[in-house]
Amino acid sequence: MKLIKLLFLFSIIVIAWFFLVLNSGNGLDTDKAFIIKQGQGVNEISVNLADNNLIKNKFVFETWLWLKKSESEVKAGIYTVPADISIREISNLILLVPTNQQNSLTIIEGWSRNLTQLKNVLEKNNFSYQGFLDLTKNKSDWQEEFTFLKDAPASASLEGYLYPDTYFVDTNTTVEDLIKKVLNNFDRKLTKDLTTEIARQNKTIFEVVTLASIIEREVPQGEDKKKIADVFLKRLEAGIGLQSDATVNFVTGKGLAQPTLVDLQVDSPYNTYKYRGLPPGPISNPSISSIEAVIYPIENDYYYFLTTKEGEVIYSKTYEEHLRNKAKYLD
Repeated sequence: MKLIKLLFLFSIIVIAWFFLVLNSGNGLDTDKAFIIKQGQGVNEISVNLADNNLIKNKFVFETWLWLKKSESEVKAGIYTVPADISIREISNLILLVPTNQQNSLTIIEGWSRNLTQLKNVLEKNNFSYQGFLDLTKNKSDWQEEFTFLKDAPASASLEGYLYPDTYFVDTNTTVEDLIKKVLNNFDRKLTKDLTTEIARQNKTIFEVVTLASIIEREVPQGEDKKKIADVFLKRLEAGIGLQSDATVNFVTGKGLAQPTLVDLQVDSPYNTYKYRGLPPGPISNPSISSIEAVIYPIENDYYYFLTTKEGEVIYSKTYEEHLRNKAKYLD
C-alpha cells in the first residue's frame, strides 16, 4: 500500500514537471528563424530545436507530439519563432503551414559589398542592389545605433561590418531591415571580451576589421589565419609592406592567385605592394574567425607566406626563402 502511494506521488510529480516544462518559455529575448526540411523526423527536429535553444527539453517536446498523435503532421518550412515561446506553443506552430513564407539569403565570408555575387543574391530576393549600396555607403548613417562603428573614419562605408551568415527574409523585409539584421549579427559576434581585448592592445575595431578582411581573402583555414595574422602584424610593426595579393585584386576586380606585374603597379592606397601600412579600409566582410585571428594571433618566426594552387600555405622566414618557394610552388 505504501509503495502504491509512493508511486502515485511520484507520478503526480512527474506529470506536474512535464506540464511545467511544456508551458514554460525558452528564455530567448528575440524572435528567431527556424527551418524544418522536407522529410525530417521529430527526433531530428527536436535536436535542432534544442541546439538553437528554442526548446528546453527534447523528451517533453517529442512526448507531447506523440500524445497529440501529430508526429507525422509537422510541416516543412521556414518559421519565425517568437521570443520566449513554450514547447506547447512551438509544437502548435510547426503543425501549421507558415503564413508568411520566408526565404534564406546567404552572405559568404570574404564577399565585398560591390561584388557581383552579392548583387545576384540580393536581386534574387527582390532587394534593390542600388538601394543596398546607397544605405551601406556611409557608416555615419548607422553609428548612433551601432557603437562598434564609431572608431571608423568618417568616410568609411559598412564594408567589413556586413557579417557573413544566412539571414531570413520575407516580402515585408526592406533593404534597411536586412542591413539592420546584418549589423545586429556583427554586434552579437563581436563580444564584450573581444572589444575589451582590442582596446587592451591599443587597436581600434576598424583596424582589426580591416586586417581581418585581408586575411579572410588570403586564407580559408583557422590556424593559418592566426599564423598569417602574426606575419602581417609583425610586418606592420616593422614598417614592411603587407604585400597582399588580395588588396591588389580588390583594386583591379580580378581574382588572381598571383596578380600580374602590371597589376602590382596599380596606383591605389589599397595596393599594399606600393603603399605601406593598412589600406584605407576593409576589402571584404570577414568572419569572426578572421577577426579573432587578428586579436589572438599565433606567434611565429615567419615574415612571408604564399598559398599554393591546392590551398596549402607555405611560410618563409626570409625574402630569399620566399623567392625560392615562389619558384618551387607557383612558377
